[in-house]
Amino acid sequence: MLKTKQQIITKIHLIISVLIVVPVAFVYGFNPSSEFDIHLNTIDEHNFFKAIMGLYLGFSTLWILGVFKVNYLKLALVTNIIFMLGLGSGRVLSWFVDGVPTFGYQFGTFAELFLGFYGLWAMKYQDN
Repeated sequence: MLKTKQQIITKIHLIISVLIVVPVAFVYGFNPSSEFDIHLNTIDEHNFFKAIMGLYLGFSTLWILGVFKVNYLKLALVTNIIFMLGLGSGRVLSWFVDGVPTFGYQFGTFAELFLGFYGLWAMKYQDN
């Protein structure tokens, strides 16, 4: 039972991340204006958001591998921490430089920072 509890603690944020990041990836890639105040006007802008979609889906694939294959768990944890804290830090910087974004991005900032710090805690928990 202890092993199962430890596995849940070290992997739950990866599962949560995938459940959030995959749908957001498709929104960014195909219809960002449906959920966010983003209006793409050029092919380059569409291309940029499709690349972001690919990046999100690629990392999500790695996190899924980390959930199911022990050999990928540490890599999944590290990349999730960097991904989430990187996004969260960039958004915090934007608040100071650009102003307060819409609620969706505000919520996303807190969620990304939470998941990133949870990942740090989970990695420490896994090492014990």
